[in-house]
Amino acid sequence: MRAVPNLVNVLAPAHEHEFEAARGLPEALPDGEVQLWQGSPDARLLARQALHLDVVAGYFALLLAWRGYTSWADGATASQTLMQLAGMLPLIALACGLLATIAWLMARTTVYTLTNRRIVMRVGIVLSITFNLPFAQIAAASWRPRGRGGDIVLSLAGSDRIAYLHLWPHARPWRLKRTEPMLRALADAPAVAAQLAQALQQAEAARQSLPVRAVATAPALPAGAPAGGNPSRPLPQVA
Repeated sequence: MRAVPNLVNVLAPAHEHEFEAARGLPEALPDGEVQLWQGSPDARLLARQALHLDVVAGYFALLLAWRGYTSWADGATASQTLMQLAGMLPLIALACGLLATIAWLMARTTVYTLTNRRIVMRVGIVLSITFNLPFAQIAAASWRPRGRGGDIVLSLAGSDRIAYLHLWPHARPWRLKRTEPMLRALADAPAVAAQLAQALQQAEAARQSLPVRAVATAPALPAGAPAGGNPSRPLPQVA
């Protein structure tokens, strides 16, 4: 697992990631490694699921309703009540617009890449960090449906850990001690989960076909990990 920090210019799209050998990759893929899929989070799903824009908008709606009720109870006229409510709208629009903009920037600067050997996550709005997750370091993978999209959750093997704040919002919520990277807010999550399951199974089959001496030092996957077993088994769903 390797993190490569780089400064990103979010205001100049043409020169945004000039340090990359290819989009989403800090260096060219070595011989024998091929890209299977590449994508980014859906900005609308990210705003609703990671930044909870729906909850914030609902809170402001209740606040407006309460303000209107108290104004009416105090004897204000309809026009006075509307004027009071209108005075709150710019701040509400600013708050919701800020969350939507942050979600758009997150989606715009995030690239998930799946190859036949690893998952690469390029994340970060201003400070871009690239995480390389070889299949040997993925103990288990699962996916969970979220509305019209979904997330793919990765459990890491070994003692290596990634700080939760370095990953957020691309981490499973509330898993602070043992962080779980997550390909978040994917519009095509079922299709990506199927590709990942197949890639993990093929990688495990290739590893098991090597001579014993060649794989003696390779980290073993725990029982039930999706990389082994029935080659047609899909990634499990989690709540």
